[in-house]
Amino acid sequence: MTRTHTLSTRQRRQFLAQTLGLSALAVSSPLTFAQAKPTIKIGFVDGWSDSVATTHLAATIIRSKLGYPVELVPLAAGIMWQGVARGDLDMTLSAWLPVTHEAYLTNFKDKVQIIGANYPGAKIGLIVPDYVKATSLADLNNFRADFDNRIVGIDAGAGVMKKTEEAIKAYGLEMRLLPSSGPAMAAELDRAYRANKAIAVTGWIPHWMFAKYKLRFLADPKNIYGAEEHVDSVINPGLNAKAPSVVAFLKKFSWKPEEIGAVMLAVEGGSKPAAAAEKWMADNAARVAGWTS
Repeated sequence: MTRTHTLSTRQRRQFLAQTLGLSALAVSSPLTFAQAKPTIKIGFVDGWSDSVATTHLAATIIRSKLGYPVELVPLAAGIMWQGVARGDLDMTLSAWLPVTHEAYLTNFKDKVQIIGANYPGAKIGLIVPDYVKATSLADLNNFRADFDNRIVGIDAGAGVMKKTEEAIKAYGLEMRLLPSSGPAMAAELDRAYRANKAIAVTGWIPHWMFAKYKLRFLADPKNIYGAEEHVDSVINPGLNAKAPSVVAFLKKFSWKPEEIGAVMLAVEGGSKPAAAAEKWMADNAARVAGWTS
């Protein structure tokens, strides 16, 4: 009797263990499959407000609507392009074409795939407050003393910096180009604007500063900075097989000045980029559905 009872207990324990094991497998299987989706690595330029806004919105949508883990990688523009070309990054939504990033595209065009514009109507150039006297790069030398003989730039390797170096030569400008960063440039602009002082900065649209200050581009009669541009989504070709639904989303994703402006201003006002993106997505559910359906 004792042996029979012991065996029966062991059998019950084995049955219970097997049953619990199957139950655990049933519960964990959906999670396992969800986690099986590969991580999408997105490169962006942290000092560029448009890059931050667009990248965080896309990342939020890819995570919440398409179910992929996302890793955001802040990099300088040139390294960002190189990362996509090498496959270290899956994509970037911060490719300024055809002029600003022309050199990068020339170097990597056989190793990347251009999906299309996520923001049309972009522009780069020299930007001044509306109250300054200079109106064109061609007459900037006449007012260079007002600007302390300097142009406030951003990152040294940025496309707009290279174009400004070309512009200085083409127009014979007797002014120094001072490299800094996107945030540092914006801080210099803010100080000068509050003091009603002349300042010239390397800049671009879309950018939150156009919503905050009255600014304008200096005319560029020699067209050094090029005509209107677009900000494109560029991927490593391997993403087509890795995450086809993400590529399908990128082909539809393109937003308007007031849309990106709302996220940029929220971030400038103190919101975390991810929180600003999540709020915009929640407030614009129909727009997001059109990109992900």
